[in-house]
Amino acid sequence: MSVQELESAVARLSAAELAAFSQWFEEFVAQAWDAQLESDVRAGKLDHLAKQADENFESGRCTPL
Repeated sequence: MSVQELESAVARLSAAELAAFSQWFEEFVAQAWDAQLESDVRAGKLDHLAKQADENFESGRCTPL
């Protein structure tokens, strides 16, 4: 199914169906984002950010929330 076909199908949904689809899609996107973040963490792609945060904390450049 193409994006255009999906867009057309979504446009034909009733208000209740659109609400249900929207909720499902929001959860779907959130799960995909979580999976990508977990993959990036395992691959070490965020290690430099953790190191920077540790350095900032150790040097006193952090403030309490």
